[in-house]
Amino acid sequence: METTERIKNTLAAHPVVLYMKGTPQFPMCGFSSRTVKALKAVGADFHAVNVLEDPEVRATLPRYSNWPTFPQLFVHGELIGGCDITLELYESGELERIVKDVQKA
Repeated sequence: METTERIKNTLAAHPVVLYMKGTPQFPMCGFSSRTVKALKAVGADFHAVNVLEDPEVRATLPRYSNWPTFPQLFVHGELIGGCDITLELYESGELERIVKDVQKA
């Protein structure tokens, strides 16, 4: 299966997806770690993809999403952003609202 199709299938299968370096249990960069902490703090149920274990996704996703860095947070298939945007949403309370809306659906 083509890498773009795998990305689309993952995004379709899970309402909240975090493409990150490492895993939620063992993040491999500070940005991924901070993003995971924000998601956990608001009780998010999310699917994580370790881009370090999948070089094809790591190379293709930035072109697919038009976002150059990791982590990348998607909700309902739409890119929310990276670490800075996720933390801004967390601090404003918006991340919690987004997560609650996803869990209601």
